[in-house]
Amino acid sequence: MRIAVVGAGQFGRKHIDTVRKEPSCTLTAVADPVQAADFGVPHYALYTEMLEREKPDGVIIATPNALHVPVGLACVARRIPMLVEKPIADTVEASRRLVDAAERARVPLLVGHHRRHNPLIEKARELVQGGALGQLAAVAALWLAQKPAEYYDVGWRREPGGGPLLINLIHDIDDLRYICGEITEVRAITANAVRGFAVEDSAAVTLRFANGALGTATVSDAVPAPWSWELASGENPAYPQQPENCYWFSGTAGSLALPRMELWSYGERKGWYAPLHREELRVAPADPQARQLQHFCRVIRGEEAPRSSGADATRTLAVVAAVHEAARTGKAMQP
Repeated sequence: MRIAVVGAGQFGRKHIDTVRKEPSCTLTAVADPVQAADFGVPHYALYTEMLEREKPDGVIIATPNALHVPVGLACVARRIPMLVEKPIADTVEASRRLVDAAERARVPLLVGHHRRHNPLIEKARELVQGGALGQLAAVAALWLAQKPAEYYDVGWRREPGGGPLLINLIHDIDDLRYICGEITEVRAITANAVRGFAVEDSAAVTLRFANGALGTATVSDAVPAPWSWELASGENPAYPQQPENCYWFSGTAGSLALPRMELWSYGERKGWYAPLHREELRVAPADPQARQLQHFCRVIRGEEAPRSSGADATRTLAVVAAVHEAARTGKAMQP
């Protein structure tokens, strides 16, 4: 597959590296108006020129969030399948414009919620939805980490939309939706007391799932802590891995902690006076970015439907938008 990448920043470079390592793909071109690094392929300042000249089999869109929809619509107009980095758009309304256009034109649209391709997430989904935990009752997620001060030298990261809710928690919300099912109600409180920027640095969120389970998510990007998927999972070697958990799923028959895959349950005798049994499940590791790219190639060929479709990713974005609105109004919100 001849794959082009639009956007050569941090996420774009990761995609470029992944495409180069994948035997079934070739990097055909890169478009970015600012980044001028030599990737050994044609470089374009204008993505429209690249799309016209190179006519790739598929395009990975890794631009700033506000440009996802314009680039995506340009791909739709040329009937080029696309993988759009998360979030699919900066607003739910913009996302729906792109999704509707792609569906009308029957252009494949995959969204880069790459953790859905992590074997740990896949196994957790299998256990929860397969009933191994019984009736799901309670879910908890932590995203606690400390971004370096220079991270916020980039101006848009200090403004609304540039904080940990839309940049980081959206991954966790998508994980929880994928594992547990739809989220039907959210309540939230946010704060910017640590950094003092216009955007939040911390948040506390409560969730209600369609299956009746309740959940919480606690978020801060201003604290030294190991309890985030980035640091705990070892998924990205750029982050030093910590042997901790950051997700907990509890049901009437057992509880599961990720990413250490710890399954807790009782034997024949049940209740808090009985000893709990701990089992560490073995899951073979695999690079979710590489697996996502392989899936994208199969989507382009029409062999598979997108695991994270545009409509599905819009629902994840709608939950994060509801979190923002719940924090603003102090009211429960339905995504």
